[in-house]
Amino acid sequence: MSQDVSSLARLDSFPYRHRLVEVMTRPVLTCAQDTTLGQACNLMDDAKVSSLVIVDASGRVAGIVTERDVLRGLSRAGAGVLDMRLSEVMSQPVHSVPSNAFLYVGIARMTRLGLRHLLVVDDDNRPVGMITGRALLKVRASEALIIGDDLAGAQSAGDLARAREALPHLASGLLADGVPARDIAAVISTVLRDITTRTAELTEIGMASDGWGDPPAPFALLILGSGGRGESLLAFDQDNAIVYQGTQTDDLWFAEFGRRLNLMLNEAGIPFCEGDVMAGNPLWRRSLDDWKTEVRRWVFEPKMRTVMNVDIFFDFLPVFGDAALAGELKRYAVETAAASAFFIQFLAMNVAQMEVPLGIFGEFTTTHGRLNAKKYGLLPLVSAARARAVKAQILTTGTADRYVALQQAGLLHQDDLTSLLESHETILRVMLEQQLADIAAGQPPTARIEPRALPRPTQKKLKAAFKRIRTLKTVIGNI
Repeated sequence: MSQDVSSLARLDSFPYRHRLVEVMTRPVLTCAQDTTLGQACNLMDDAKVSSLVIVDASGRVAGIVTERDVLRGLSRAGAGVLDMRLSEVMSQPVHSVPSNAFLYVGIARMTRLGLRHLLVVDDDNRPVGMITGRALLKVRASEALIIGDDLAGAQSAGDLARAREALPHLASGLLADGVPARDIAAVISTVLRDITTRTAELTEIGMASDGWGDPPAPFALLILGSGGRGESLLAFDQDNAIVYQGTQTDDLWFAEFGRRLNLMLNEAGIPFCEGDVMAGNPLWRRSLDDWKTEVRRWVFEPKMRTVMNVDIFFDFLPVFGDAALAGELKRYAVETAAASAFFIQFLAMNVAQMEVPLGIFGEFTTTHGRLNAKKYGLLPLVSAARARAVKAQILTTGTADRYVALQQAGLLHQDDLTSLLESHETILRVMLEQQLADIAAGQPPTARIEPRALPRPTQKKLKAAFKRIRTLKTVIGNI
């Protein structure tokens, strides 16, 4: 993988800007497991497709039959195979990807596994589309795209680290190609999530081989903060948590899982969280009932520490384990928070107290020539969107997605939506460009930017973004 890193800056960025839902073929041809292969062939011929997905009684994926499967069956069993039920001849398990995955994930998965068909599914494992080799001819890309899916075969922290090390090169290439910073952040977040998912898989395998056995109860590993929102840039660390459907006696297994997970992620180049927001910390590893108790404590006894926790927790996204369990926790947290007018107002007051780094004459206020663009720029935008979305019980986590959902619900004017999205994009882009410049200079990337070193037009846009943030409490309204 490392030999491909230098080419990432020259990649066609289309696969990194578009998602599978935009290019997949739909609807998917499906049928029941008791259908005969002969009947399935007739269905495929009538529909002019080369594959058919077999679903169970609830509509979830059970298997797949392709032209290859038909030919293989005829060569092994003769014409009699056409009378066999699909449950006897279908291929399983079915390789699939979620519809919101980036196109490069699908390309890489098909390349690595030698697939001609890749199923696209929704959150309930129901088929929503199909990716075929023919469709991908339109978006042909370099072999370096395998970087994203190489993680599926990673066996060590070193393997995981190579994907992480490629992120600056990838981000630089996408930025040069004119890809919006918001989309680049989504790609970076996707890779970091994939690293975390594979780390969890390796951790679980390692624990089983060391005699710990299987998980004692269903659980979900959560990524919090910017990773959960899909807004990670190049200055990242670990923000993760665990929710499990068990008792306190089960925590011994999950404590060891969290410890190993955090250690391997750190070895892979995703540093330990300085605030210890990690699954190895019992404060961020709880049963579902204990998490619900903690959420109620945050909502009905809010303190400044509550704001810090909310900033991280309410943006979580499950990346491994039982997604339904994570979904139950997310719904409970949002519904509980939305029911407390005092808590929502508490979040709004926090936004109102945030400062803007502009002097009385509109000049940048800096320390040693730099200012913290995350603290003064992203945090107010993110926090305001979160507070308003929680009140409206909007479950999506991305900042831009939250603002769009608020506008669609009639809770935000279109002009305000446009200006807020522009401000968000401007600050993300300036931060990303600064981080890439710092990395090129041999310095670690941070949230601190050097505003006076920016081109005049960019300085003007950045000042306009900060001025917009200054009026944010008016835009968001009396929440």
